[in-house]
Amino acid sequence: MTQHDDLWGPLAPVLNRTWRPGQGFVLATVVATSSSAPRPAGTQMAVLDDGTVIGSLSGGCIEADVVARAEDVAATGEPVLQDYGYSADTAFGVGLTCGGSIRVHLERVSGHDLDFFRSLAAHVQEGKPVATVTALNGPDTGWRTMVVPGDSVGCRTVPVAGRGLEQRVEEMLRQRESGLVTAPDIPGAEVGEGTEYFVRSFGGPDHLVIFGSNAFAAALARLAKTVGYRVTVCDARPTFTTRERFPAADEIVVRQPHTYLSELDVDHRTVLCAMTHDPKFDDPLLAEALRSPAQFIGAMGSRQTSGERYERLRRLGFSERELARLRAPLGLDLGAGSPEETAVSMLAEIISARQGGSNLPLTQTRGSIHGSARPEAVTSAAEAAG
Repeated sequence: MTQHDDLWGPLAPVLNRTWRPGQGFVLATVVATSSSAPRPAGTQMAVLDDGTVIGSLSGGCIEADVVARAEDVAATGEPVLQDYGYSADTAFGVGLTCGGSIRVHLERVSGHDLDFFRSLAAHVQEGKPVATVTALNGPDTGWRTMVVPGDSVGCRTVPVAGRGLEQRVEEMLRQRESGLVTAPDIPGAEVGEGTEYFVRSFGGPDHLVIFGSNAFAAALARLAKTVGYRVTVCDARPTFTTRERFPAADEIVVRQPHTYLSELDVDHRTVLCAMTHDPKFDDPLLAEALRSPAQFIGAMGSRQTSGERYERLRRLGFSERELARLRAPLGLDLGAGSPEETAVSMLAEIISARQGGSNLPLTQTRGSIHGSARPEAVTSAAEAAG
């Protein structure tokens, strides 16, 4: 799941309105980060000609300066790369108080470029995997294209980077990775050593399928939708599986859970959660789930219920290695009581499993909070502070 696509929901209706000649906006994109940068590469913000700002790059540290620079880009039409780091000179200096650094690319969008971004917004809103590629320097500066899996054009329109760039972008899109691609990363590219392209991947939302229609399932559906999942609720009982009970769900399916799952296109972006804790539903459902390539498989229930469930699955022939994929009881130990609190604990475990989190309080870890390197556990408050 791409967790920094928050620009495109509010920007989509703006893109679809009628624009007068010469109107447009400046798109600001974080193209590189280091250390404790607050947002990842690919985070975007739009500054409209009327001064309206949509999105955020840093949580407030640099936005005012980006808006000021966007006015210059809007006037000249020339793209700009701007670096921001820690500002130690004054408490009111422009910089990142977190100690990290980011590079921001600002580009003018107007005229025929609007059609490109309308198409991009439509793909993102529909949850379709898509990537954009922008040349930041070198002979192709300002060039951009969109890559959709299976698209026959792809990156082959770029005159100097060629097929090697297309292959690299498709790989990054599969991994839902955004970042810089330089000449050494592009096989066979006839470009200079310092030539950079920025790849922004929109992988579409992860799919959370909730089996069961109780209060805990309803709370999990609401919370997961807020976080950005595409949510499906499935239960065999039509009386309980209704739009009124699950207003946040994208899909509501009244079917036997294991039958529906057997026909579902499950992949590494699919999360499966059994909330019924009823053997007649659980056993065939989880047997089907454990044979799938799902990203995460969880089941709600007490320790006794979960222990009995594991024993039944063993009798069905599942090995300990296969059973290790099942998270049951589902959820982190937060001391949760209500359905809403329990949903927080469940979603926290799902996110942690995907991101490789330690599940420790940040006060008990050290190292970068953001980024690919996970924080390392420490043994004392002094060690954490140091």
